[in-house]
Amino acid sequence: MASHNELGELGEEIAAQYLLKKGYKILRRNFFFDKAEIDIIAQKEEKTIVMVEVKTRNSAFFGDPQSFVTASKIKHLVKAANEYIVSNELDAEVRFDIIAILKNEKIEKLEHFENAFYHF
Repeated sequence: MASHNELGELGEEIAAQYLLKKGYKILRRNFFFDKAEIDIIAQKEEKTIVMVEVKTRNSAFFGDPQSFVTASKIKHLVKAANEYIVSNELDAEVRFDIIAILKNEKIEKLEHFENAFYHF
């Protein structure tokens, strides 16, 4: 496996453990639909489902991890989130969060951006 894939998987595990410690329940990891993947689907409040995009980088040289969530990525995430809600017949609000992680030999930094973007 390529090292960037390993870093991504490590970042998702760090994010999942962080969410669990914050009282979230992990409903699903790596939900795929069409061209999209939702890294983590979680819930803390009864009527809110949280779709979490995890971005992990080993350096901020090219920008903060969260800046790599593009408009195209958001479009795909919204489509996948809709599919998850409909196929599971859920009656809940959907919130989109980003967990940005910088991880290398010298640093491990996690930032959680709640309501990182809005769907239309």
